[in-house]
Amino acid sequence: MKRPEDIIATQQTGRATDFMESRDYSTIKEAHENFKKAARRLLLVNEWHQYAGVGSAVFSLTNNEGIEADGFAQEGALFSINLPAPGSDAGDGLEWVMIERMEAFEDEHAIEEYVAMLVRPIPDPRKADAEIAHFYKDVSTNTLIVKRKGKTVSAAVHGRNETPNNSNVGLHDKVRNTVVALSARIGLAGPQWKKLVKGFLE
Repeated sequence: MKRPEDIIATQQTGRATDFMESRDYSTIKEAHENFKKAARRLLLVNEWHQYAGVGSAVFSLTNNEGIEADGFAQEGALFSINLPAPGSDAGDGLEWVMIERMEAFEDEHAIEEYVAMLVRPIPDPRKADAEIAHFYKDVSTNTLIVKRKGKTVSAAVHGRNETPNNSNVGLHDKVRNTVVALSARIGLAGPQWKKLVKGFLE
């Protein structure tokens, strides 16, 4: 059987981060119902800022042309991120990522069920240039996982190869991306990820 952790990128360079929350339930049925609710929240990217709370980034699901879209996340879809910080020139104020891979398994009678999503920085799809529109390079990934194992439901974000995007970009973005990435490195991004994974479970 596949494991959701199998899609987490191998750590090779930069920094790795892990943020997780979990809830225990009295029955498998109750855990399964709460898993389904948390999985739905993971897939509704446009609502993530509501789960993360005041002052969080705003996430917007789009098609491959950067036009905002409704509905559930799916493999190959994009989303923009409007950080509560100065934006990049490359993304006209936004960070951009693609949902590179998704895995899901739902079965109340199985030991484990899950939804997993791996995202990676990309250029702004509304522009013709190939400059990555994110404060991290495209070797960086985030893998978001909601799963039920037995009577426990968990939500997690696993960052891998987190490396500042400060080469092959303009001077403003070089400085800006370095500052934002270093801010994330010293822990300023952690509280937002913690609030988001906690929000998936509430």
